[in-house]
Amino acid sequence: MGSHKTVVFCFFSWITAFLFALTCFGCRLSVSFTGGSVNPNAKTVYVATFPNNASLVNSSLSQEFTVGLKDRIQNQTPLTIVNTKNADYVFDGAIVNYTITPIALQGNDIAAMNRLTISVRVTFKNRFEENLDFEQTFSRYSDYLSTLNFTSLEPGLIQEIVSYLTEDIFNKAFVNW
Repeated sequence: MGSHKTVVFCFFSWITAFLFALTCFGCRLSVSFTGGSVNPNAKTVYVATFPNNASLVNSSLSQEFTVGLKDRIQNQTPLTIVNTKNADYVFDGAIVNYTITPIALQGNDIAAMNRLTISVRVTFKNRFEENLDFEQTFSRYSDYLSTLNFTSLEPGLIQEIVSYLTEDIFNKAFVNW
């Protein structure tokens, strides 16, 4: 019976310590999702349409990237997406690079693999903590066998790269890495 009282005492000690810490640090508490933090006063985010300014243009990339970034923010924060730059957080920018380059050359100067690279220039504004504002270019790539039909692979490659890019941008804005 004595060990039961010890367990109950330890449980209440942890609860008390947690509530004390919450009370002491409550003013600086921020909402955390997947390791990121959002200012507790922030309610809104604006994500501009990212135009495709690359020299090689994929007609659906602009929309796919913009929707991908909005979806990541909606799924991982409590923020509401709005259509005004007066939001608490603002993402703006452009797709600046979309290239296919040969890699892994074989002996006969024919590439065994190709690489699709997408780069996005992002400007991020944080209304509450301006020191966290940034302007940065993010790049990601995916490799594929050169013997495969790029046209049939392209949608999947883009989806993969957009997923990594939006994760990198989200982490920079909300995880501050």
